[in-house]
Amino acid sequence: MALSEFDLIRLYFSSFQQGSAVVTGIGDDCAELSLSPGHTLCTSIDTMVEGVHFPKAPDVTGLGWRVLAAAVSDLVACGARPVGFCLALTLPHADETWLAAFSKGLAEASRFFAIPLVGGDTTRGPLCLSVQVFGEVPAGKALLRSGAKPGDDVWVTGTLGDARAALDCLENTAFSEAEQVFMAQYYRAEPPLRFSVSLRDIASAAIDLSDGLAADLAHILQASGASAELDVGALPLSAALQDSYSRDVAEAYALTGGDDYQLCFTASSAQREAIFALAAEHNIRCSRLGSVASGAGLNLVRDGAPIDLTHYNNMGYLHFQ
Repeated sequence: MALSEFDLIRLYFSSFQQGSAVVTGIGDDCAELSLSPGHTLCTSIDTMVEGVHFPKAPDVTGLGWRVLAAAVSDLVACGARPVGFCLALTLPHADETWLAAFSKGLAEASRFFAIPLVGGDTTRGPLCLSVQVFGEVPAGKALLRSGAKPGDDVWVTGTLGDARAALDCLENTAFSEAEQVFMAQYYRAEPPLRFSVSLRDIASAAIDLSDGLAADLAHILQASGASAELDVGALPLSAALQDSYSRDVAEAYALTGGDDYQLCFTASSAQREAIFALAAEHNIRCSRLGSVASGAGLNLVRDGAPIDLTHYNNMGYLHFQ
């Protein structure tokens, strides 16, 4: 018997854990959320389309995690605490095996990031997933792209490039040890949520890394009216990436690969000790890559010698063809 929309919601999405900010959740026309006193609402929406943002035969449980992690990453960028999310799910048909696997991964991510599912919609059509997230931040404390100043350090969390490397092995039926690292980063990214909340009074600007470090850092520089010099030798590369690719390709994947869902931020050089202490407290790898300057644009160097970003063209970011 075909599932109705209400059966689908009841069976696979109604039992998600709720949070203290949820006054009214799934089951009514609107969700009702309560913000902490003196806080403002942050919201963002991410959409993923089959064959464009993920392969046609994905790890479905991993996909459930990934679609929420990608949206939560935007809350990370502004230092917001999650209060809830909505899911718009477009399916070609109601495949119960698929729904069970997808909702399992989504529920795991919901618990991990402490963000409850509070509503959404389902409809029939080509597979498409949209997640809208809601978070709160003390008024005036949100991290923005526009605060970087000359002399600030440029930082990133985690390692970069592994998710791009996953695109090279998504269709494999068995994975090497290195490929397992890449697949875990692609499907089970962990944006540094709690770390970013602690950065509110330290970072001057921030952005999440979804389109690749070079492109996303450029957004900070443009919004801040500044330039930056980045040392490619300081890029945080996993051992798996370095062992599997040439230096040029590994650097290209880190700079332009995308889907890292890590945090790039700037901060005064006077904050270095505080940043390293916070990173240790949250068990987060945090790397200082360069510095902000006056002017415009992103300049790459290695051992003090300039490198043209076009050197890495056609090695990095790739949508599915």
